[in-house]
Amino acid sequence: MVDVALGGTVDERRWQVGPDLWLVPAVIVVGLAVAFGSVYGSRLDSLEQRALDPANVLGQLGEHLELTLYSTVLVLGVAVPLGLVLSRPRFATLATAVAAIGGFAQALPAFGVLILLGFWDFGTRSAVLGLALAALLPVLRNTIVGLKDVDPSLVETARGMGMSARRTLLDVEIPLAMPVVVAGVRVALVLNVGTATLASYIGAGGLGALVQQALLLNRLSVLVVAGSLVAALALLVDWLAGLAERLIAARTE
Repeated sequence: MVDVALGGTVDERRWQVGPDLWLVPAVIVVGLAVAFGSVYGSRLDSLEQRALDPANVLGQLGEHLELTLYSTVLVLGVAVPLGLVLSRPRFATLATAVAAIGGFAQALPAFGVLILLGFWDFGTRSAVLGLALAALLPVLRNTIVGLKDVDPSLVETARGMGMSARRTLLDVEIPLAMPVVVAGVRVALVLNVGTATLASYIGAGGLGALVQQALLLNRLSVLVVAGSLVAALALLVDWLAGLAERLIAARTE
């Protein structure tokens, strides 16, 4: 067992370098190298050169990252506190109702939600709200489930030691529920990365704008660059969230 900066211990065997740790980054690097090499190594016409100008591609990638970050922060700011409240026994009935409403909202097509919000505010604000709505349920559901699945005997032991309900929640229940909560955040992040490609239809930019350019110009090379960046970003986000999930799970064992 090894000590870590944040306190506690982590099973050293979980963090030995193995294929599960380096395979995804290797796939991302090789995939991007093949895609970018095949596109930028070929002769590009003037339309392709403008669309694939590094400044244009990096600018849209930055917008995509901002949309993903802002919507994820909004999801965490709403879903986690709400999940904490709804996990309490006295709110069990309300939790069932909220879960049903959330499931209905999750079933709505993200593109349609974004277009409707675009009528309210055409731009980044409506895109961030739409992305947050699309990714809200996994974090909310996992927060509730994670807290409800905490061993009741551990909670009773903490209360028997004189800990208040608030301290028990903060020091026992939340730490034990974190692996499940982080799993929900991981799903939300990947959903946001993919759904953010639709934000360009309401003027919010992102890599979806590059996809639109590819379709309008009928240029496969532009679509290859846009698609490879979205796929690489989704894989990278999922990999990083997976590392965080493993670390937190190891610390709670």
